[in-house]
Amino acid sequence: MTKTASNTKMPDIDSIIDSCKEKPGSLLSALEQAQQNDPRKYLSEATLRRISAKLGVPLSKVYSVATFYSFFSLKPQGEHVIVVCRGTACHTRGSLALLNESLSRLGIKEFKEEEENSATSSDSFATIRTVACFGQCALAPVIMVDGKVLSRMTVGKLVSLIEKMKKGGEK
Repeated sequence: MTKTASNTKMPDIDSIIDSCKEKPGSLLSALEQAQQNDPRKYLSEATLRRISAKLGVPLSKVYSVATFYSFFSLKPQGEHVIVVCRGTACHTRGSLALLNESLSRLGIKEFKEEEENSATSSDSFATIRTVACFGQCALAPVIMVDGKVLSRMTVGKLVSLIEKMKKGGEK
């Protein structure tokens, strides 16, 4: 076990990789487990390099896989992750207002959706991400908060949700 800056124990990256070796999908499994076990929920350059070396996979392929799938992040994530669907149905039903309200409530001023798909608040409380579509168009607009999909979201519901999260309450 490796101790992190927050003094919590997490599985050593080598043991994560060893548990995935020789199994189908070992690269995806190693990336997924490494990100999940990182305190900031991201894949650092050092982690990508270690996975490459231990699995014998070229770093370029590891990087390609990590950047192809939207659920991997190469930047540290906030304590909470809010994902806003920007698909056509969600957009026409108000997802832009949800995105803008999330950014505003978390004090994130610099976010250019056309250039990046995520931004993290300066206090690392939350990361706002966008996705092209959740595939739940009939329930639009849809967001996901810490892995839980919430449908027919309104700005009012979102504001209440963020305020509860800030107070440490249930999502």
